Amino acid sequence: MIDPKSPAKVFEEIGNKVSELMQSTPAKDFEKNAKAMLSAGFNRLDLVTREEFEIQKALLEAASARIDALERRIAELEAPAPTASAPLAQ
Repeated sequence: MIDPKSPAKVFEEIGNKVSELMQSTPAKDFEKNAKAMLSAGFNRLDLVTREEFEIQKALLEAASARIDALERRIAELEAPAPTASAPLAQ
């Protein structure tokens, strides 16, 4: 019989029993196995975090801007030089 003076203890015991039952159910075992399989699968895919992706994206954008600037500079240097017969502006 339940002791009316300590209902908190009864609820605590019930909670503990339910927790024990939940830990040993087939559903919990399936969840653990599924998580392990998914984790192993993701590790084999060689995925990167969002932070790593954003860092690489920023580096690529900076490199692309630098390449564009260098290409413009090369085009300026390869442009035909003014002819010797044209007078220089003073």
